[in-house]
Amino acid sequence: MSRTDPGKNRWLIALSAVAIHLSIGSIYAYSIYQIPLRDAEGWATSQVTLAFSIAIFVLGVTAAFLGKYVEKYGPRKSGLAAAVLYGLGMIGSGVSVMIGSLPLFLFTFGVVGGMGLGLGYISPIGTLVEWFPDRRGMATGLAVMGFGAGALLTGPLGNFLIQNYGVATAFFALGALYFALMTLGASYLAKPPEGWLPEDMQDVEGAHEKATGALSGLDVLTAAQARTTPRFWLLWLVIFINVTAGIMLLAFASPMLQQIGGATATTAAFITGYIGIFNGGGRIFWSTLSDYIGRTTTYAAFMVIQIAAFFVMPQVAGVWLLAGLMFLVITCYGGGFACLPAYLSDLFGTDEVSAIHGYALTAWSAAGVAGPQIASIVLEATGNYTTALYIINALVVVGLITVGVLYWRIRSVREASRPGEGTVSTTD
Repeated sequence: MSRTDPGKNRWLIALSAVAIHLSIGSIYAYSIYQIPLRDAEGWATSQVTLAFSIAIFVLGVTAAFLGKYVEKYGPRKSGLAAAVLYGLGMIGSGVSVMIGSLPLFLFTFGVVGGMGLGLGYISPIGTLVEWFPDRRGMATGLAVMGFGAGALLTGPLGNFLIQNYGVATAFFALGALYFALMTLGASYLAKPPEGWLPEDMQDVEGAHEKATGALSGLDVLTAAQARTTPRFWLLWLVIFINVTAGIMLLAFASPMLQQIGGATATTAAFITGYIGIFNGGGRIFWSTLSDYIGRTTTYAAFMVIQIAAFFVMPQVAGVWLLAGLMFLVITCYGGGFACLPAYLSDLFGTDEVSAIHGYALTAWSAAGVAGPQIASIVLEATGNYTTALYIINALVVVGLITVGVLYWRIRSVREASRPGEGTVSTTD
């Protein structure tokens, strides 16, 4: 894969990544289609929701299996392929609605669109890590902030199109818009020149090794090697737990606000609309902070904050206090995604970080099923969300323990690699 010319601006590279993630982040506004599709097509809520679940599942699977494709063909071709897939998925969804075909809708939105989501999500990430070796967390946080904030664009625009032109036309228009934005962003993406360093690192001793390598004492690994290490699977479990907790709130925020906080449907909808701000804002805040306090410390903070929040939630009396706790948890949810690529670079180097990132995102696919299902099963059995919140809280406690084990594992491997103490194995 060829490297780019030195004329590229790394901040425009970041902006290009944001354009892609802002487009695919529209998946977080999927709820705007629920009632229109039910009313227009007569599809059950569970049938409409199934398309969302399929899309999230396919996202993770695609990211895992096409990470090598991104490494081989580069971010530009991968990003363009993502634009075609996601655009076709949205436009195909419009066709499905026009002819009233649920199976076609599940295939176009869930499978084709989901493939575009997965490929679009990982395409710019490895490139950003290489362009910002001095600010790995901040750079990847900028991109996935766009994903978290995608609902802010699609929510009002999609609702306007549905109300005035119908749900099929909304899919057509949004599909064309996303295709244009993603194509524009992908067209500028490129790897930095071989040996390139930002100005503030050019005179630093060992800067190239710091830019491309892992933490001191950890080997640079291929994707195949990385997924055989205990530290990869410990991090996978941490991500799974963090996403399970957050996505449960995303799926049930409105009814929880009404049942626990006593909010009206209108107030709950208003508050839910602001979740995207905290999802996106949490991504850039936590990822930037992680550059200073370290990624392991950041993930430990996520778990501690959520343990406290999920413990208090069932006992709160006011709707806005409950909303504040939800917003806090959602910042941790978004921050977990934002810090992940930089953390993987710390642990395994940047050589195949896109492929490793793809494997790690299978945790998202699994959690996308687990979080809502846990809440649904418990709600049906008990009639309230209190038990579900306590179960998620117990899971987050396991997450905190896992972060502690991960910290111990990383420290052990780094200490074993010190001169005179042997060398670190590529399989841990």
